Amino acid sequence: MNTKDAKIALGTWSWGSGMFGGDAVFGNTLGANDLKAVVDAALENHLNVFDTAYAYGIGESEKILGQSLEPYNREDLIISTKFTPGMQDDTAKNPVKKMLDGSMERLGTDYIDIYWIHNSVDVERWTPYLPDLVKAGKVKRVGVSNHSLEQLKRVQEILEPSGVKISAIQNHFSLLYRSSIDDGLLDYCKENDIQFFSYMVLEQGALSGRYDENNLLPADSQRGKTYNPLFPALRSLLTGLRAVAEKYDASVAQIATAWAIGRDTTPILGITKVEQVEDAAKVASIKLTEQEVSYLEQLAVNSGVDTRGGWEGQA
Repeated sequence: MNTKDAKIALGTWSWGSGMFGGDAVFGNTLGANDLKAVVDAALENHLNVFDTAYAYGIGESEKILGQSLEPYNREDLIISTKFTPGMQDDTAKNPVKKMLDGSMERLGTDYIDIYWIHNSVDVERWTPYLPDLVKAGKVKRVGVSNHSLEQLKRVQEILEPSGVKISAIQNHFSLLYRSSIDDGLLDYCKENDIQFFSYMVLEQGALSGRYDENNLLPADSQRGKTYNPLFPALRSLLTGLRAVAEKYDASVAQIATAWAIGRDTTPILGITKVEQVEDAAKVASIKLTEQEVSYLEQLAVNSGVDTRGGWEGQA
C-alpha cells in the first residue's frame, strides 16, 4: 500500500515510559503485552501505518512497536520514526545515522518508510544528512515535523542539489490549532504534493468526547495540567461535536478526526485500546459537509482556546 493512500496513521507516543514517554505525558504505563491486541486489531482493520520516535520514552516506544510487529511481514507495514535534534550523540561522526541505526535495531527493521527531522532546531545542520540515508536504502521517504512554511521551503532548498525531496510534513493540527490553514502551509503542501500528517487531532483526548469539565483528564499527567483548565471554554465545541456525531451515528473522536481528513490531512491517532483502533477504522467513511466543517471551526474560534505547544516550529 502506498503511504499516501492511508487515511489514518497510528501514533505510539503514549507507549512505554521514561523521559517524554507515556507515563509522564499521558499518565499511563503500557508495555508490549498490553499493546499486542491493539496492534493485531490495527492490522486486522487494514491500518498499517505506525508512527513513533526515539524521543518517545528514549526508545521505549520504538522497542515496544518492534516487538509488537515482529510476527508480521515487513513489506505489509509502514513504519515512521524520527531524528530528534537536541537528543543526538554529538560524539558520533554522523549523529543522524547513529540515531537512525538505533531506531532500526529497536524496531527490528533494516529500513524506515518515513524518516523525519523531529523539530526545527538548526535546519541548516541536520538537513544535509538526509540524502545519504535515502541513497543507502535505509530511508524510503523523508519528512519534517514541527516546521513552519519558511523552514520547510529552506529544507527543500538545501535538499534540491541531491535530488531528494521532502514528501511529508507532520505538524500539530486540530480544531483548536489551525495555524497551518491560516499561514498557508496546508495549501502549499497540496500544491507541492507533500503529504500533511496531522498529530494531536484529538488534543491528547480533550476532543475525544470522553472528557469534559465534569470528567477530567488524569490530574497528575502533563495533559491533565494542560487541558483540564480549558474545558469550561470548550463546552460549546464539545456540544457541537456531539450533535454532529449523533447525526452520523459516530463518536466525538471520529468527528474531530473526520474534520482533519476533510481538511486534506492524514491524522495520526494515538492508540492504546482495541476500541480506539475500531473507531479509527470507521472514520474514513465519514465525510462532513462544508457547512458542518464551517460550523465546527466557528465553535472552535469562539472558544478562544489556542493549544500552541512550546515546541511549535517558528519561522
